[in-house]
Amino acid sequence: MFHRPILRSLVVGACTAALVACSGLLTLTAQAEGRQTASAGVTSARTTSAEWKVIDFWEQYYDAATGYHSEGKDTLAVRKEFLTTELDAAITAWSSEHRLEPVFRNKALPTEARIVTAGEHEGHEKIVVTQTFEDGTTQDVWYQVNLETMVIDDLQDPTT
Repeated sequence: MFHRPILRSLVVGACTAALVACSGLLTLTAQAEGRQTASAGVTSARTTSAEWKVIDFWEQYYDAATGYHSEGKDTLAVRKEFLTTELDAAITAWSSEHRLEPVFRNKALPTEARIVTAGEHEGHEKIVVTQTFEDGTTQDVWYQVNLETMVIDDLQDPTT
C-alpha cells in the first residue's frame, strides 16, 4: 500500500468534482486516514495534465520530506525526477539565501494544499498551489509546467 494520502485525496476530490459538477459543487475537501490531509480547489470539471504533474510532484515531495515516500526517495531524488536541472539549482540557491525549505518556501511543512490552474502562455501552464500551515497561515507557490515536455521548469513566490 502506498503512503500517499494527499495525492489520494486530490485524485478522489478531482474525480468527485467531475461527477458532481452539474450540481454546482466544485470545491471539496478530502480526508484520508481519519485526519484532514489535503483539499483540492477544483475550479472546473477539467483537471489538466499540468495540474496532475504538479499534484504528483507535490505529493511525492511531501512524502519524501516526511520520510514516507513509497519508493524511499528523498526530496533531492524527487526534485531530480520532476524539475529541470536549472530550476533545481535555482531553488537550491534560493533556499540557501532565504534559509527556508525550497519547495514549500517555509520552515514548516504544510498541512493542506489547494491546486488551481492560473492559465497557459507560450507553451507553459501556470499552476498555483496554496499551502496552509498548522498555524492557519497560507502561502501561494507558483509552478510552471512546460506543456511539451511536462517538466516543471519554474517555481516561485507570487511576488517574484
